[in-house]
This record gives sequence, structure tokens and C-alpha cells, in this order.
Amino acid sequence: MRFSSYLAATLLGAALSLTTLSSRAQSGGTPIRPNRNAQFVFRNGEVVQRLGTQITPLAQNIRLPNGTKINVKSGIVEFPGGKITSLHENDYINAEGGIVFSTPQSAAAARGDNSVDANAKYDKYVQVGTAPTTITADAPNEREQLLMQKIELLNRKVTLLQQTHPNPPSTDAVDRQLQDLDAKIKAMK
Repeated sequence: MRFSSYLAATLLGAALSLTTLSSRAQSGGTPIRPNRNAQFVFRNGEVVQRLGTQITPLAQNIRLPNGTKINVKSGIVEFPGGKITSLHENDYINAEGGIVFSTPQSAAAARGDNSVDANAKYDKYVQVGTAPTTITADAPNEREQLLMQKIELLNRKVTLLQQTHPNPPSTDAVDRQLQDLDAKIKAMK
């Protein structure tokens, strides 16, 4: 009698442990909250986490906050909608769960298109429009200071306009200062 209750308890414990293991495998691994700049890159046959230039190996499968599941040993990715794809060398998943392909061939393979040449390269991206201005290290501080001065001048103008005198005060001087500030702010863009 004792042996049968011991055997039943052992079998029950084994069944419960298998249930928790299988439910963890079905959930897609360990849920994580990555840094917004984190990338999960497929390199040398496994997925690693890249944050800037720092590479960190991953020991277990992960699940991103949006539900994207990543198998770190095979590079198989399951998206929340159920679509499954495999990462190729240097493809990565960003912190939001979006996939970034390293080559046109890996992008085509994800679509099931095998007609793309293995040596195909992406066209160089050229931004159309005006050239971006150079930002110096202290430019945001100067811009913030100008915007704070503008707020101060606007508050002064409101105060002047709220005065109840028979002859309303002139806001011409404040208006000129606001125009000068607007010109400086526009020049910084």
C-alpha cells in the first residue's frame, strides 16, 4: 500500500513538472523587457543580443513584450500573428519585434522567393530633400534658452494685455523682441 501511494505521488510530481516544462516551451521562452536599442542578431548559427557594440550571448529562448518569440539556438522567430520565419546570418529582430534583413537574399527567403542572387546587395539609401543641418553639442541648449526667452516674452505680453487701464499699454517692444527671437530660432533649424 505504501509503495503504491509513493509511486502515485512520484508519477503525479513527474507529470506536473512535465506540464510546467511544456507550458514554458509553448510560451516561447523567458519574457524580457529589452532596452529600446537592443537587437537580437543571428550570428554564427545562434542569436545574440547586441546593444551598441556590446554582444551578449543568450542562454535561453526569449519572448519580447509584443509577443514575438525567438529561438536562440536555431534563429526561428514566431511573430504574434502566428507567422514563423528563420533568421539568416546578420538578420536581426529589434526590441519592438520587427525584423531587419541583412541582405536582399534573406529578405526574399523570408517571403519564400528563392530567385534572388546570393550576391545581391541593397541599393545605397539616399535621402531625398534638403541636407540635414549640422548639430553642435550645445545647439539644443541654445535652442532651449531661446524658447524659454520666448515663453518669458509671451508671458510679459499677456500680463501687459491683461492690465485694465484707460490707455492700454503698448506691446510693440515685446513684439519686436519676439520677432527677433523667432528669426534666431528659425535660423537654428
